[in-house]
Amino acid sequence: MALFERFAYSGEMTDPDRESSSPVWQPLRSPDLTELRMFCAAADLGSFGRAAIRCHVSQPAISKRLASLETLAGVQLFERSRQGVKLTHAGRRVYEEARRVLDQAEVLEELLVGLRRVGGPVRLACSHSAADAFAEGALATLEYHHLAIELVTANSQVVRDLVANGSAELGLVASRPHHTPYPGVRELLLCADEIICAVPLDHDWAGRKSPVSLEKFLTTELVARDPSSNARWTVETVLRDSGLELPPLLVEAATPEAARREALERCAPVLMSKRELSHGGFAAVEIKGLSFPRSYMFVLPAIGEPDPAVEALIERLRSRI
Repeated sequence: MALFERFAYSGEMTDPDRESSSPVWQPLRSPDLTELRMFCAAADLGSFGRAAIRCHVSQPAISKRLASLETLAGVQLFERSRQGVKLTHAGRRVYEEARRVLDQAEVLEELLVGLRRVGGPVRLACSHSAADAFAEGALATLEYHHLAIELVTANSQVVRDLVANGSAELGLVASRPHHTPYPGVRELLLCADEIICAVPLDHDWAGRKSPVSLEKFLTTELVARDPSSNARWTVETVLRDSGLELPPLLVEAATPEAARREALERCAPVLMSKRELSHGGFAAVEIKGLSFPRSYMFVLPAIGEPDPAVEALIERLRSRI
């Protein structure tokens, strides 16, 4: 079934074998991929304004394109209000088909990129926390039929080294507060993150509605990453800027997975990425007057532009994180 089933009269039959003429009906133009991406972005985000930011266009431009799409469909696709937009019944039907079209377009794009690439798989280096929090899961859900990915995990400093010396074409690391820019690489924002205090679901702090006091947090034994990790650096920097010290430690874990395992076994608080909550088994705990924000960054060589395969990987990761 076609995405849109409207037809337009375009003249009369001129077949001399017919005794009488009859109208010829031809389909109106098909929606282009740009319109479908804008449409799906607005549906996903519930706002033309946010969709415009995602699609790197102005809000009037996206409003005009989506109004044109509604004209093409012949029905209203969005319900508009001061709170934003949401799909109509017809809009939901179009959304399902548009998603299929865009998924197929991505597969085709990957095929074209893969055909052009002759240097083997894209070498992606991830910090332990980036791989654990989302990269491994995101890569598992991507249908890279035509683009091979070689994943290496290491601490953030080693990831930057690998990209700087050409051993990896793309890196994923967490940013560090007050860090000196690393020579040989440049960094692009992927997403915001935060180091949080989390506890197993059977811990006394789990489910509490009020924040844990600063004094209680600073005197409670907990699990943390090793001193070379970005998570540890972020927490210690924030505490040091406030004239505070890290709480007493039960264990210094080498990886995020090891930290979670130790916290579960000991039923103890643990410092970890907010994105690790998706693994389950833990509840976030607010600490009064403290927060440990950071960001995840793409790492690229300082000189030159990424090839199409690396650009494709960046865009696919951004779209899923």
